[in-house]
Amino acid sequence: MTPSAPALLTDLYQLTMLQAYFDGGMTKTASFEFFVRRLPEHRNFLVAAGLEQVLDYLETLRFSDEELAWLAGCGRFHRNFIDWLAPLRFTGDVDAMPEGTVFFADEPILRVTAPLPQAQLVETRIINLLQFQTMVASKAARCTLAAHGRLLVDFGLRRAHGAEAGLLSARASHLAGFDGTATVAAGMQWGIPLYGTMAHSFIQAHDDEATAFEHFARSQPAANTMLIDTYDTESAARKLADLAARLAPDGIAIQAVRIDSGDLAEHARRVRAILDGEGLPKVRIFVSGNLDEYAVRDLVASGAPIDGFGVGTRMNTSADQPWLDCAYKLQEYDGQPRRKRSEGKATWPGRKQVYRHRDADGALAGDLLTTVDDPADGEPLLVPMLRAGKRLAPSPPLTAVRARTAANLAALPP
Repeated sequence: MTPSAPALLTDLYQLTMLQAYFDGGMTKTASFEFFVRRLPEHRNFLVAAGLEQVLDYLETLRFSDEELAWLAGCGRFHRNFIDWLAPLRFTGDVDAMPEGTVFFADEPILRVTAPLPQAQLVETRIINLLQFQTMVASKAARCTLAAHGRLLVDFGLRRAHGAEAGLLSARASHLAGFDGTATVAAGMQWGIPLYGTMAHSFIQAHDDEATAFEHFARSQPAANTMLIDTYDTESAARKLADLAARLAPDGIAIQAVRIDSGDLAEHARRVRAILDGEGLPKVRIFVSGNLDEYAVRDLVASGAPIDGFGVGTRMNTSADQPWLDCAYKLQEYDGQPRRKRSEGKATWPGRKQVYRHRDADGALAGDLLTTVDDPADGEPLLVPMLRAGKRLAPSPPLTAVRARTAANLAALPP
């Protein structure tokens, strides 16, 4: 995975429009805005994410020699246009809501202002990056709120919709409050804390379950979590007392157990009683298995003695809402506001700003959507990010984005 993407990772109509713009000399300044038309069912807010990858894409955008040669041979485009594409770079401006900002329907979270062909060309990839991470971050934020401070780990790479999706979902979930991920590449690329246990196959590969536990604990003395539901959950928990006694002289402690199947709440209660009765009160209980914010909420509400959750497929794919009704639309061209009046998809004309208001306690009280030439009271949410194709400042570390998200979630009214 690299920050850049092929210039041809786009829709055909971007290039056919570009040639028509080129032929017609339409290269004056345009402004496009990305927004979500309506909130999905069961979503009262969304969390902006994906800006970092958008900025990387815009700063590195260029057509390779191989891509230009393919375009020349495909028969759809004339030589003068292809020659014009060769030196093309993004030279425009970007204003956006910082990642981690809570936002609502019809509020632009990103505006691109650039020569019309440039602003048009980048539409597909911008939507691709912003929709996915925003969708996952919003789902992960709901899990964060439901967990009430308990450990949350992203477990979803293996069922994510491709390598990029798995990697970016680890990032999106972490900025939304997840403590870590099992995706190793995300740890290397962004410094996200890594968590991992073992698979059932590790237990099955040994002739004896207790031997498997000991083998793993001695191999991973500082980070061992025992998967105890391969055969019989409670029986496996009882085996840990003898193991703990054998490990203690070597300074090795069992950190946690993981339960991945069955009635998680009931198993957690029984295992907690067994561990406490065997003198292992410090061993934590971690659960996984088709979890989402609803399952986490219900497990927390049940009072089950669960210390952490591994959330995967349903979060990484945003299973209940795997797409957003989002758009990237022209708002101004050559200094004139533009709008569309399509039935059910009409847009408000002009470049816009969102002003946020809070009550006396700091909770969100309302947003005002207006045009950039109509300044208002409140906190302006779209801020300058790129000017003339270059970042105005280094991107904030992911820790800072996490802090912003946490502050935004804390400010949501009940």
